[in-house]
Amino acid sequence: MRQAGRYLPEYRALRAKVDFETLTRTAELAAEVTLQPLRRFELDAAILFSDIMTPLQGMGVELKFEPGPVVREPIRTDAQIDALPALVPSRDVPFVLESIRQVRPQLPRGVPLIGFAGAPFTLLCYLVCGKPSKEFGPARAFLYAQPESAQRLLAHLADAMAEYLRAQAAAGAQALMLFESWAGLLAPPEFTRFALAAVRRTAAALRATGVPLIYYVNQGSALMPAVAELDVDVIGVDWRTPLGQVREILGPSKAVQGNLDPAALFAAPQELRRHVDAVIEQAGPAPGHVFNLGHGIWPDTDPQQVARLIDYVHERR
Repeated sequence: MRQAGRYLPEYRALRAKVDFETLTRTAELAAEVTLQPLRRFELDAAILFSDIMTPLQGMGVELKFEPGPVVREPIRTDAQIDALPALVPSRDVPFVLESIRQVRPQLPRGVPLIGFAGAPFTLLCYLVCGKPSKEFGPARAFLYAQPESAQRLLAHLADAMAEYLRAQAAAGAQALMLFESWAGLLAPPEFTRFALAAVRRTAAALRATGVPLIYYVNQGSALMPAVAELDVDVIGVDWRTPLGQVREILGPSKAVQGNLDPAALFAAPQELRRHVDAVIEQAGPAPGHVFNLGHGIWPDTDPQQVARLIDYVHERR
């Protein structure tokens, strides 16, 4: 979770020279940042460096990072939804595809590359609110006040993210991940009606690729019964619910990903090992566990702690 980024001194050195948007939209730079953690740590996979808003920029949405994304004209009307063009990845985000092609031959130890996109509801939150928020009130109100418009926008975003991820797979990504940062703000009925319906649409379109699909939903504990019906291979889980409880809900057909609290990386080494043990024991032996943090790594995390974590997980497994 945010494998590359501000906790690495080599990333900070690069960011001192270029702004964030340039970093995400320049294939060579995005490839370099993707590879940085793989040079430092013996990770078992690489995660493409990009931003969930990048494909929306390709669709003509004007935004800037301050540091979070700020949309110049929030989308709240049917006319704005109708004016939002379809995404053509080769035309609109060619640098993302090129960064994948550059990364693949350079990956050490033959590790696989994970591509990703924002889930439709999470993208809707930024498009409707226009800026980051703790509650995303205007976006949630939009679902209730204009449900048909919300569903139209979500369907459009679902199709766009399917095209985006399909193009990433064709360029060389070997697994795909949908990040649902904000659906945990929804009550289960609204999650199922709006957010999950859009993810189903994206997932169905991607099945023909044959590439494994991961769905991560932050603050999703109450949503797991609905998520259990989703046709994906892996469910990413935040740190708030033990993986054993999640397993009971998801059943035997899905692997889990997670779910160490990012704050645990500030524990003393022996205490960190204890927390890692707890996650692995909760995950159990089947049907698969991708050890990960339950959310993004904090910028002030000591890289040496990350190294200890990785080494100990490998020792355990």
